[in-house]
Amino acid sequence: MLLRRLGFYLGAAWAAITLNFVIPRLMPGNPADVIINQLQQKQRVTPTQITQVHRLFGGDSRPLWQEYFRYWGQLAHGNLGISVTFYPSPVLNVIKTGFLWTVLLVGICTVLAFVIGTALGIVTGWRPGRRLDSILTPTSLFVHAVPYFWFALILALVFGFKLGWLPLGGGMDPNVSVGFTWAFISSAITHAILPAVTIVGTSINGWLIGMRNMMITTVNEDYVLLAKGKGLKERRVIFSYAARNAILPNISSFAISIGMVVGGSLLTEMVFNYPGLGNLFSQAVANLDYPLMQALFLLISLTVLAANFIADSVYVLIDPRTREGE
Repeated sequence: MLLRRLGFYLGAAWAAITLNFVIPRLMPGNPADVIINQLQQKQRVTPTQITQVHRLFGGDSRPLWQEYFRYWGQLAHGNLGISVTFYPSPVLNVIKTGFLWTVLLVGICTVLAFVIGTALGIVTGWRPGRRLDSILTPTSLFVHAVPYFWFALILALVFGFKLGWLPLGGGMDPNVSVGFTWAFISSAITHAILPAVTIVGTSINGWLIGMRNMMITTVNEDYVLLAKGKGLKERRVIFSYAARNAILPNISSFAISIGMVVGGSLLTEMVFNYPGLGNLFSQAVANLDYPLMQALFLLISLTVLAANFIADSVYVLIDPRTREGE
């Protein structure tokens, strides 16, 4: 069973890498010409550089299948090309600059939102209609309906512009050097508060609503009613019987969310000019930076696949029914 899953995800990874190679070469026009034109605006481009760009992005005299195997060889050596936006920096170095910012901010906030939202969903769904449910559920529905970027803009306007309590953008004070010092850590935390509140405040509601609805359905199942009738402790009935089964759909969604952490919260990072991968992606699109776009697409795709593979494996541990066919 595990080998079949692994084979499926390896096949999906191969398909993602292949599409990442093919799509830029099927786009209207020639991506190589766009990159060469942008490079010529910055500096003189040599014939050797033109040849290299054509080999990577089309227009080369080599057959497509030879380019395809060359592309695999470059990936194996960690060569993702040269960024046009940050020329002449390699794409891998550019991604490294935003990777840690995004993983720390978006990753931690995604986990917090999932844990808090799921816990509140369990409590409100176990006893629907009570005071806590009547307050949290309508509030969550209202906040969940507010557009993501509006929530970020409101926070920036109130706490950054009007009150001046928190910085409006950036990942740190430009006058502070990067390093494991209290000045840098405190500056990074201060600049991350508004983006973090935006991510947690908007994400938590979806987890709460989804878990609450699943709990309401699950608490009336026969096995839950039987557990109650046997006189088991309420905490055990909630977590070992009701919540354990109700949480299964949330785990699938959480796996996708964790996978998308690598892509960053695009709108949030754009609003606060946060130096993460989402901000890098917006710059790559704006500047038609095909090498950087390809690398980010590939990174996001592979991370989503890895997260879903882990989620499938966790499913086997949580739900014994998935092991029946093994």
